[in-house]
Amino acid sequence: MLRQPQCAFTAQNGHRAGILTTLERQYREPMIKSAAIALLASFLLAGCAAIGPPNLSRDRFDYNIAVSDSWKEQTLLNIVKLRYADMPLFLQVTSIVSGYTLETEVLLIGKVFDGGASPASAELEGSRKYIDRPTITYAPITGKEFNRNFMTPVPPRAVLLMMHAGWPADLLLPLTVEAINGLRARRSGGLGQRIGDEGYYRVVELLGTIQRAGVLGVRIKKRKGEEDATVLTLHRKNVPAEIVAAQGELADLLGIRPDAQEYTVVFAEVARNDTELAMLTRSALSIMLELAGQVTVPPQDVAEGRTVPSLFDTDNAGDDERRLIDIRSGEYKPEDAFVAARYRDQWFWIDDRDFRSKRTFANLMLLFSLTESGGKETLPVLTIPAG
Repeated sequence: MLRQPQCAFTAQNGHRAGILTTLERQYREPMIKSAAIALLASFLLAGCAAIGPPNLSRDRFDYNIAVSDSWKEQTLLNIVKLRYADMPLFLQVTSIVSGYTLETEVLLIGKVFDGGASPASAELEGSRKYIDRPTITYAPITGKEFNRNFMTPVPPRAVLLMMHAGWPADLLLPLTVEAINGLRARRSGGLGQRIGDEGYYRVVELLGTIQRAGVLGVRIKKRKGEEDATVLTLHRKNVPAEIVAAQGELADLLGIRPDAQEYTVVFAEVARNDTELAMLTRSALSIMLELAGQVTVPPQDVAEGRTVPSLFDTDNAGDDERRLIDIRSGEYKPEDAFVAARYRDQWFWIDDRDFRSKRTFANLMLLFSLTESGGKETLPVLTIPAG
């Protein structure tokens, strides 16, 4: 009487166990499949996500810094090459095309057991491959483009407009102007070396004083049937006495009328009358030649005739304040260089703590941009796919 119910109970439990096994098979397989599909979907969605936009900000600034640094190093190298009478060469970055590829591969393996101790399982394997293939195009600046950009003198109008925009006269004029009304600047290198006229540097100093006082102006005068004239104006009303004295001394040094309020600026070495300001400006190449004469080279290179001595290699170089740039040399590259380039197994650099040299070099780079006369087709183009 007692065994039959126990058997029945056992049979019922056995039947229930069979039911549970069937249910496990019915529910485990969908659960495994659902989990695997969810993992697979998340993996694929991650692979399909756009990779362009997240990289846009990073790549734009990275390429900006890379192109800027390469231009600085190339310019410094060409200045040093001119010191050694070597041919300068400029390679222009004409285009930058950056393309991205993201490849995803997924392998899904699922296993379901009807019974036993081993549980149901699933395996998911995957791999992703990211490829960045930038294409950078260079073009040498030669022929007519080189003549326009490097051999053509900076227009006097551009020099005065830069002064009017806030460029300091004591930096801009010695860098870009060879002579003002017959007063000549220093020439540091080459066969025509000269210390420069004292009157020239006094004119630069006086123009800087007048500029800082805010009484120096520039305007363009329209002339019918003729080229527009660039006019330098000096304000004389409500001007402090020391500025009036500076204006008078400036007029005396330049040989211009002290009572005139404006002077016509022309590209020439000597003025034709007492209301004309003749400015003999330099080209980008002649500016680089002047800076090349201020490069400090190993004494052995001068002794062996690899380069000729400049004013700054002798004891009669004059006042060091007239030095525009200090480019040093050595066997090893310094850690804190503003810009450095290697040439003839030597390193040449500008010290990052030499603000005057850094400012001169930066203004030279800006002058390159101002004298650039090419079309838009020569400008660097950065293309980054956004999807």
